[in-house]
Amino acid sequence: MERMINFNVLMRKLKDKQMKNISIYLLLAVTVFGLHGCNKQLDALPQNSKIDKIVILDQGTAQIALNGVYYAFANANRTKTDWLKHQILPGMLTGYLGYGYGQEDHEENRNNKLSDYWAESYVLLNTANGVIKGINDLPDNKFAGNKKKEMLAEARFLRAYAHFKLLSYYGQWFKLDSPLGVLLRDELSTLSNINKARSSVKDSYDFILEDLNYAVTNGPEENEKFYATKWAAMLLKMRVLMSRGQAADYTQVIDLADDVIAGPYVLEDNPKDIFHTKGMSSDEVILAIQPQVNQELDYYSKSAKYWPGASSLYVAKRALLNLLEDDPRLDWMIGSESEEVDSAPDTYYFAKYYKENTAPSQLSETDYAMRLTEVYLLKAEAIARSNGSLNDAKNLVHLIQSKSDVTATTNTRHYLDVANAANKDDLLVEIYKETARSLVAEDGMEWLALLRLPLVTITSLKPTLQNEMQFIFPVPVSEFRYNPSFGDQNPGYPKN
Repeated sequence: MERMINFNVLMRKLKDKQMKNISIYLLLAVTVFGLHGCNKQLDALPQNSKIDKIVILDQGTAQIALNGVYYAFANANRTKTDWLKHQILPGMLTGYLGYGYGQEDHEENRNNKLSDYWAESYVLLNTANGVIKGINDLPDNKFAGNKKKEMLAEARFLRAYAHFKLLSYYGQWFKLDSPLGVLLRDELSTLSNINKARSSVKDSYDFILEDLNYAVTNGPEENEKFYATKWAAMLLKMRVLMSRGQAADYTQVIDLADDVIAGPYVLEDNPKDIFHTKGMSSDEVILAIQPQVNQELDYYSKSAKYWPGASSLYVAKRALLNLLEDDPRLDWMIGSESEEVDSAPDTYYFAKYYKENTAPSQLSETDYAMRLTEVYLLKAEAIARSNGSLNDAKNLVHLIQSKSDVTATTNTRHYLDVANAANKDDLLVEIYKETARSLVAEDGMEWLALLRLPLVTITSLKPTLQNEMQFIFPVPVSEFRYNPSFGDQNPGYPKN
């Protein structure tokens, strides 16, 4: 699988060449040029090809630069987007997905390393910061109407997304008083500012929420499904607040959920249709990753990794089969038993995105970052955690279940598990299970929902998760080599 370039390595190479600064143009050259298939000239070059700090000259070039930030968000190269790790890794950590040619460490929560999110997120941060600076430097009269604020809102949403991804996998997000937060990048990185210490968890949350508050207030109400809106910012803010987990945060989550539910999105009558028929055209999709033109023809496409046809294969494990037992989703999310039984026994083809033994398509290559289903489930969890009405929370979960024909009269097992939850703690476990059934292999919501449960409950559900150290991964060793100011490594991991 291709890897996005590590920005610290790029900086060292540039230093070796005696380059004194990194221009926005050069950063976009690394991440943008060559993207095809989107509707806003993602493959267009800046009108000014001079390599200096000022290439964002007006609204048109600002849009091209902003598209470069989305290119980084999609983890794209010239031939395809690559969001597979957003799907596979959290599913492995929770025990629902696995590697088809032999078990990987992540499946047993042996967190020896995870560099993918680190490199990907810091490329996204740097491109976002470059565009934010370039747009801020332009006078307002270079933009039509409210466009300047809207574009800044989109860029700040993407910056918040990257910082929250880093906090969720490399910081002690579950300890608000911990010093082990995110290495916050709030400006375009240059040789003079590459050395920087990581921030505390509290400061990390504060910075992320500041960006999201701006995005909620100023983001566009309408946009293409592969671009951010104020609604996407609301949902990301819900995720962040749920992780921070303070009493007042749950009230905000409920209020934000009500706003999104009253917005332009509608739950799909059958979630299968999103993945196998409608794709981004579904009214439930809030934010998606659009594949590039002809991406499905790539030998190493995502589809090929869910069905034997490439050098990698990712499969559903027995735990996911058990979770979906007596559930109609089993029929379309899990295929036949994997043929690789010698190296990965008791595994099954994962058919949520790609139906086995069919031709890959643009639909099977599409990824989903946010759907309305998540809003309902987060609201249910926030109600339960804030000691609100258990019946109100249960009704929200039942609504999501009903879209998959899990009701009081059909497939009663999972419906009754929710209905019979006697207290808050029991209901939170059921909300987690429904979150996993609904959102497995989308963008890690099943993993974060699991980790919000008490440790003893987590261990009972995933026995290889024994301590909080396993909630996060080590900071890559290269960070300490190129940024000696970073600070402490995460507990239990070496610096070298």
